[in-house]
Amino acid sequence: MSYTSLAVLSVVLVLLLDTILLRTRLVLRLDFWLAYAIIVFFQAVSNGLLTGSETVQYADEAILGSGNSSGQPLPFIGEGRIFYAPIEDLLFGFSFVLLTLSIWIALGRAGLQRQPQAGPPLWQSGSDPGPD
Repeated sequence: MSYTSLAVLSVVLVLLLDTILLRTRLVLRLDFWLAYAIIVFFQAVSNGLLTGSETVQYADEAILGSGNSSGQPLPFIGEGRIFYAPIEDLLFGFSFVLLTLSIWIALGRAGLQRQPQAGPPLWQSGSDPGPD
């Protein structure tokens, strides 16, 4: 399976998980898209730095866009790339963010630690927490 196929499959599976299985339906909320806009900005910056400097390279046949086997500089936008990074990176990033948030919300709805508790202190004030 190619990188492109896996990226598209991950988006489809996570959308199904979000909307049907977990019923969190984050993709229908404006709050999600506003938060995701911030995330995708920083993802584009970091991916752009790594792929634009050719620290990370992709095989031409694995992605939608062209690689750099021709010796030409990578396109900033175009040929299947956005800010030097392949579109597939943005698809995987979307999947990872949506999956994490959907699971987090589903666990919260299930009652998993609704009221965060710090628990008892590891050592009492006034006592020496030094080595045993």
